[in-house]
Order: sequence, then structure tokens, then C-alpha cells
Amino acid sequence: MFEVGLSELLVVGLVALVVIGPEKLPAVARLAGFWLGKSRRTVAAVKAEMQLELQAEELRQRFIAAELQRTLDDGEAAIIDINDAIEALVVPAAGGGTGTPVS
Repeated sequence: MFEVGLSELLVVGLVALVVIGPEKLPAVARLAGFWLGKSRRTVAAVKAEMQLELQAEELRQRFIAAELQRTLDDGEAAIIDINDAIEALVVPAAGGGTGTPVS
């Protein structure tokens, strides 16, 4: 994001020394470091939570797709069973028998 070199840090440090003064500079630097660390931890926590939510959503989508595929496979198997049963009833009737279905 930002690329800060040594020269930029020196300029910021000199300006801070002039504006804040040498007495308050260590306390201000500690406070700035504290808030910078806290903001980084907050951003990291938000990133981790978003990653978990994305993974959970991906798992939900996979589960739904697998459930749909199982349902389709069951339906296809049922259709094959029905076709087999119909063929079993039609073949004996076409063989020249009495024309009544075999039970």
C-alpha cells in the first residue's frame, strides 16, 4: 500500500520533534504505536472473520450441490426402475399370451 523509506521516516521524525517537542515525543510515539498496533489487529480480525464466512458459504454451496446431485441420482434410479417394471409387464403381454399383465 504505502512504501515508506528511511528518508521519509527521518523527515517525519524531524517534523514530529519540532512540532511536538522532545519532552512529549516519546509519549506520543508510544500512543501512536499503540493505536497502530490496535488498528492492525482489528483489520486482521476482520479479514479472518470474512475468510471464515467465505469458507462457510462455499461449504454451504457444495452441500447444496451435493444434495441436489443425490436427489437427481435418486430420481434417475427411480425412473430406471419404473421403466424396467413397465418393460417387464409389456414383454409377456406382447409374447402372445392372454394379454393380461403378469403379477
